[in-house]
Amino acid sequence: MDDGGARHLYVHLPFCAHRCGYCDFVTVVGRSGQHAAYVDALLRELELEGGVLASDLETVFLGGGTPTFTALPDLVRLLEALPPALEVTVEANPETVTAELAVALRRAGVTRVSLGAQSFRPELLRVLERVAGPDDVRRAVHHLRDAQFDNISLDLIYGIPGQSASDLEADLDDALALEPEHLSCYELEAKPGTRFTHTWGEELARQADAMEDYFERVVARVTGAGYRWYETANFCRGLERASGRDLRSRHNLGYWLGHDYLGIGIGAVTTIENRRWRNTPRIGRYLEALAAGRAPERELEPLGGDVRARERVMLGLRLDEPLSLAGLDDALDADGLARVEQLGLARRVGGKRSLTLTERGRFLGDAVTVELLA
Repeated sequence: MDDGGARHLYVHLPFCAHRCGYCDFVTVVGRSGQHAAYVDALLRELELEGGVLASDLETVFLGGGTPTFTALPDLVRLLEALPPALEVTVEANPETVTAELAVALRRAGVTRVSLGAQSFRPELLRVLERVAGPDDVRRAVHHLRDAQFDNISLDLIYGIPGQSASDLEADLDDALALEPEHLSCYELEAKPGTRFTHTWGEELARQADAMEDYFERVVARVTGAGYRWYETANFCRGLERASGRDLRSRHNLGYWLGHDYLGIGIGAVTTIENRRWRNTPRIGRYLEALAAGRAPERELEPLGGDVRARERVMLGLRLDEPLSLAGLDDALDADGLARVEQLGLARRVGGKRSLTLTERGRFLGDAVTVELLA
């Protein structure tokens, strides 16, 4: 950090056209009459809390919800009022991306767009209750390319009820055909008790048995296409020799590397040194507080050094780069470390000052990390 402040800013835009059955993010359906007031509140919160930020930001990330469902004049007004950063990402659902929106985002300083494709199979999109179809995804990418975007990420989900291994292979083929700079491939996580799990419970159980195979297929297909498997669920094109561009998600790297960040908006989380807080998820209370010049209601979580150290291990080992062990001795179980090394799941490098998972260890992921933690 150049002046001791956080260099990552997350902005939550909760508005969506509808709520997908598997979604557990903080979202608000419709509410077009509140878009302008919400942007006003975001900017007031940023004014109240902006002192924790560094003068030069590395990343700004607009997530949701569907940020691009926010009324375009309000979205542009927000983007133009946010501090500049080296990487400015906006999440988008494909059906919201028009030629006009793509140009407006580019002119407002956005450098990266993350598109929620999820699947290219119409029947699977219906299961997920997605609005966009496969052609909407392709059209969105073309609009973004026409607007001169050269950093596009696509999200895919696997383990969808009714999905087969051949469906997954076809989804990967369709995604790679669009030549995105970045690809995120996530295992479907349906929260217990939701209407989605009630509807698809038996099929979700069947899919759970196939997850390991799906995961291995994803890694093999995407790395075989020349992408770097830099994080458990994330892939990017290799370092571009001509420009030297690193196409990893710099914002998410900030989380995985344990950097401080400020989050604004309903449900947004902030982590600064030994403090963490989560804003109220209730939009009415959020708007009321900020309109009165007060910080929104928050859930506070004290963060001891032991918690931060354990998080550094859990998140850092998701990456393909070695994790420095400096300051992490109390977070690691010495016997567990010896066991995973003996099993060929992890190895210490750099004079045993850093730790990295082997390829086999990365496939087992969380199970290895649990073994390592004290």
